[in-house]
Amino acid sequence: MRKKILKLIDKNSKLSVEDMAIMLDADKDEIQAEIIAMEADKVICGYTTLINWDLVDDTDAITALIEVKVTPQRGEGFDKIAERVYKFDEVEAVYLMSGAYDLTVIMHGKTMRDVASFVSSRLATMEDIISTTTHFILKKYKEHGIALCKKNEDERMLITP
Repeated sequence: MRKKILKLIDKNSKLSVEDMAIMLDADKDEIQAEIIAMEADKVICGYTTLINWDLVDDTDAITALIEVKVTPQRGEGFDKIAERVYKFDEVEAVYLMSGAYDLTVIMHGKTMRDVASFVSSRLATMEDIISTTTHFILKKYKEHGIALCKKNEDERMLITP
């Protein structure tokens, strides 16, 4: 039952307990109890809204993806370093990666200069960080499984013989 509830919430966190009970053919009290238990167990960590910020006129925010190479700490691996990084307000997400670099950091800034300043003065100077590579997100097409771009309508006229 948990996986079914999680799949519903993942697609639409605004679903009511009553709607989920109908969709899953289950008792609403059972659904509510499962959700409360998953929140207590930190299986459900929060509820978010996906916003297409490109359509908001007053925002000029920059999103950056930063590849970070680090020296893991004895007995703690990458966890302690990742924790220090994700505590910065600008940081949206931190992921442990396989491959050429160790961590991926997603961050937001007002300008490219803000991002550059964050990387050079706060991130790259941290102990155990070997190097960083910064990439700027130019356009988002799909996020959290949802297409963000408007579909181009075919504006050609249909011509029939």
